[in-house]
Amino acid sequence: MLDHAIVEFDYRGRHYTVTRDGGLFRYQQTYTDSTGAAVREVLSNDSLYREVNGQRVQLDSLQLAAVESALNSVVYFALLPYNLKDPAVRTRYLGEASISGTPYHEIEVTFAQEGGGKDHEDRYVYWINQETNLMDYFAYLYYTSGGGTRFRQTVNPRTISGVRFTDHLNYTSPVVGDSIETYDRLLASGDLELVSEIIVENVQVRPLNE
Repeated sequence: MLDHAIVEFDYRGRHYTVTRDGGLFRYQQTYTDSTGAAVREVLSNDSLYREVNGQRVQLDSLQLAAVESALNSVVYFALLPYNLKDPAVRTRYLGEASISGTPYHEIEVTFAQEGGGKDHEDRYVYWINQETNLMDYFAYLYYTSGGGTRFRQTVNPRTISGVRFTDHLNYTSPVVGDSIETYDRLLASGDLELVSEIIVENVQVRPLNE
């Protein structure tokens, strides 16, 4: 469904439009900045730009990198686990785990440098429910903005036009280090710090040629 579709949603005061057509993509976010100006930022296979009140503005390399990273990050997490189909994804089975008495498959995801984006060095671990085959938890190690780790619990699952979406409780812990596969044990012991809630609202999905 999402290979040839348009997905729209709101996240933290910004409206996102995600258009995918096979290997072609176009990510757009629109919002009102602190001065009241209407901002539109667009990332596609071959372009990246910002418009303010309908006028294209020049961005330096740092600004371009920040816009690209922000757009990619929001879209990636909003559409999980869809993006795990990307050709740059590398998976490795880590074994079985149990969270609150429920059995899980623990799967590591890394990325090839070619096609893996600027954050290709990031590392993820996903916990897939053995009974439902759904992703209930995932953790990641990232290097941007000083680096760190996060552990996310999926909540509020809902199906929209045949596509499952979830919100996330976003946790961290200072004792994990790089060993993000140990996050499930910290969840059981309650030794996690809630950083934020990732809530995606007003989701719409429609076929590309509708």
